[in-house]
Amino acid sequence: MSPSSSRRLRLRVALATALLLGGLGFAPAETVDTAPAEATAPAEGTAPAEATAPAEATAPSEGTAPTFWVDPQSSAVRQVAEWRRAGREADARLIERIAGQPQAVWLHSDGAGAAVRAHVDAAARAGRTAVLVAYFIPHRDCGAYSSGGARDAAHYRRWIDDFASGLGSRGAYVIVEPDAVAQLVAGCRSADAAERYGLLAHAVERLKRQPHTKVYLDAGNASWIPDERRLVTPLRGAGIAKADGFALNVSNHQTNATSSAYAHRLARELGGGKHFVIDSSRNGNGPYQGPQSWCNPPGRALGTPPTTRTGDPSLDAYLWIKRPGESDGTCRGGPRAGQWWPEYALGLARRARG
Repeated sequence: MSPSSSRRLRLRVALATALLLGGLGFAPAETVDTAPAEATAPAEGTAPAEATAPAEATAPSEGTAPTFWVDPQSSAVRQVAEWRRAGREADARLIERIAGQPQAVWLHSDGAGAAVRAHVDAAARAGRTAVLVAYFIPHRDCGAYSSGGARDAAHYRRWIDDFASGLGSRGAYVIVEPDAVAQLVAGCRSADAAERYGLLAHAVERLKRQPHTKVYLDAGNASWIPDERRLVTPLRGAGIAKADGFALNVSNHQTNATSSAYAHRLARELGGGKHFVIDSSRNGNGPYQGPQSWCNPPGRALGTPPTTRTGDPSLDAYLWIKRPGESDGTCRGGPRAGQWWPEYALGLARRARG
């Protein structure tokens, strides 16, 4: 059997396994009324019946490199099945490049605790680690495509407490509030800076109380705030000292090399030897050189698959935080933010290297 045939066989076996797990019963992301740019979590509050942790499901052992969980109910998995039924075998094989990879689950509405518990329990049963995104800060996205979030500070604190309780002792990688800090630095008139930094610090501290949980506070991307020194005081105010590190390039397209160099500069400015993770989901061809380069840019490609084997002791993982194939918003003919866009997904997969 040729290497390519063997690889296709492994992908099909993995996909078949994922589809068999469909009995978990997660609701599709499209049922969320105000989906953010990367929202693909099931509607919070609709956890599957088996969400209560079975006795045999345990968190990954300390000291072992985590293997990240693949969502068996992702839009990509469903797309593969749909196109297979329609006879679009070649396109289905391309989308398997997305469906077979671990991707973050975004939590963005009330009932976070039940949804978190469902995901981390499913990951534990598979002997894997979930990657989750907390995305509910008040005045989220400063009223742009992914607007929404908690009504006020008290609502957010209750939400984070519920999110953290859902983790239990399972553990997960949690990315805290993409864009929340960088937007304030760039200028977000709708949000009160002191309140937001306080809420982010609460989120970091509360999540870190949970055993086996790694917390990364989002720090934007290398092109947004080019002078990384401008982020130091805001990140400190937002609780970076208690976090495991920071996340870069979420939903963006900067290359791994550019993001890593920026991250090392930022880590030096912060002090304390902070680590970081990089979103490599759509950066295979680097950034788009044109207007609205962040929003459904043409010609992009899948990037480095999720892994903790980075070759850099400060870079904890490459992650697919943004779910490839989900729209950034209603630009360039895309559906509303967070919705699955099969044609865009197919382009990302077709241009992927390897």
